[in-house]
Amino acid sequence: MTDMSKSAESPKSSLARLLPLAAIGLAAVFGAIYLRDYLSFEALQQNREALIAFRDANFLLTALVFVTAYVMIVAFSLPGATIATLTGGFLFATFPGALFNVTGATLGATVIFLAARWGLGAKLGAKLQASDGKIKAIKDGIDENQWSMLFLIRLVPAVPFFVANLLPAFLDVPLRRFVISTFFGIIPGAVVYTSVGAGLGEVFARGETPDLGIIFEPHILLPILGLAVLAALPIAIKALRGGKAL
Repeated sequence: MTDMSKSAESPKSSLARLLPLAAIGLAAVFGAIYLRDYLSFEALQQNREALIAFRDANFLLTALVFVTAYVMIVAFSLPGATIATLTGGFLFATFPGALFNVTGATLGATVIFLAARWGLGAKLGAKLQASDGKIKAIKDGIDENQWSMLFLIRLVPAVPFFVANLLPAFLDVPLRRFVISTFFGIIPGAVVYTSVGAGLGEVFARGETPDLGIIFEPHILLPILGLAVLAALPIAIKALRGGKAL
């Protein structure tokens, strides 16, 4: 009787585990349709004076609301993450703006990570562990080099932020490692875009738009890629010593 009740509850339990991911997906669709105009550079430009006035009168409240909004944008994959980063620089300067941006992004990424791991991570991780051949070799290679791989996917600009939040959840990465590597791994890019946001006052005065491609300028991109190489170095050394390859 007990076994029958457990088997009957299993589909419901599996469905319940998918609810957080489904909520994130629905919120992302809703945001893409209805919030894009509100989380845009034009909206920031039009409301800049009101935002500055509110910040000057309520600095701590503004910081709290900003970080909370950033968490929601990242956690629910809403449009405007780049604009939010620029806004952090515009309102709070490069520092503490970069700290607020990194904190909000890390907390939002953690929400996605936990939702994915709770919904699919355990089951998918078990399947990968039980698999054979190349898939199992890749899984083992990542397990042996988790810190390096986590920092690598954060530092390489080609890896989408959303993907970098999901992959660790499917590979049984501990929460502590995910949070630490996310926080420190996104600092270089966050500082660059926050500094761009800190100069938005002059950009608005000239009636221009910010250069978001600045991160691909050699003097910015090369140091970030250098950090990525340092993150990958332990993997390469281990592969050379042990004859292993990911």
